[in-house]
Amino acid sequence: MNISRAEQRTLHALAQGGGIVLERDTDGRILRADCFTRDGFLLTDCNLSVWKKLKTKGLIASHCGGPYRVNRDGLARMRSQLDNRVSARRW
Repeated sequence: MNISRAEQRTLHALAQGGGIVLERDTDGRILRADCFTRDGFLLTDCNLSVWKKLKTKGLIASHCGGPYRVNRDGLARMRSQLDNRVSARRW
């Protein structure tokens, strides 16, 4: 299964504790999909089309009306990536 760069970035943000929140209009149609990191920052790579692709591939899920989070299939399909945080350890 091919996963685009934007989908990979979104999955990594979700794997670290983030979530995708959907914004709906009064009729219930989805207007926007915003991905927030665990620190509360907005991920700009995630948009409605990325959310739809991840959902149709079965890599994210929502439970009890909460934000969308990565599931076990999503974790298994992610490529490994080093964390961007700087280590406090000196060499």
